[in-house]
Amino acid sequence: MKVFLIVLGVIALIAIMLVSFVVGGLNKVVTMDEEVKSAWAQVENQLQRRNDLIPNLVRTVKGYAAHEKEIFISVADARSKLAGRIELGEGVETRIQAANELSSALSRLLAIAENYPDLKANQNFARLQDELAGTENRIAVERRRYNETVKLFNAHIRRIPGSFFASMKGLTKAPYFEVPKEKQAVPQVEF
Repeated sequence: MKVFLIVLGVIALIAIMLVSFVVGGLNKVVTMDEEVKSAWAQVENQLQRRNDLIPNLVRTVKGYAAHEKEIFISVADARSKLAGRIELGEGVETRIQAANELSSALSRLLAIAENYPDLKANQNFARLQDELAGTENRIAVERRRYNETVKLFNAHIRRIPGSFFASMKGLTKAPYFEVPKEKQAVPQVEF
């Protein structure tokens, strides 16, 4: 009888350890998945801040550069596309693509501003440009944080036992926020 109780105790201890291991592993992948989602939410928060600033910047520049209509349409379209993808709850990859398109349009808008010395001296424009530059820096910081979180998550779910727990929860690799190839080219500066 004593041997039976010892064997039963060992089996119970092994069962408790196994259950603790499984529960702990499942909780870890869920926590890491939530960290990725939280990091992405911070990126979107900064993208929204930029979207809120853009109409003011566009109105200010538009007053000075009325005949540069194409760039304003491009900025407005890119901003609408990003806002629409956020409202529709589209995936992270499509939102990243829309954010990159908006960055490109804003770069062209700021380049146009260089052709208007009065505009560059305008206090409203200077303030908005500083706000936009600050926002772009915040976006860069949040992108980096997001990518670091994605790296940790993706590495964990590719290793054992993380892959086992991720598959149990139906979790897959998260996408990185990457710069498109055309943005990686060195800009040409001419005087």
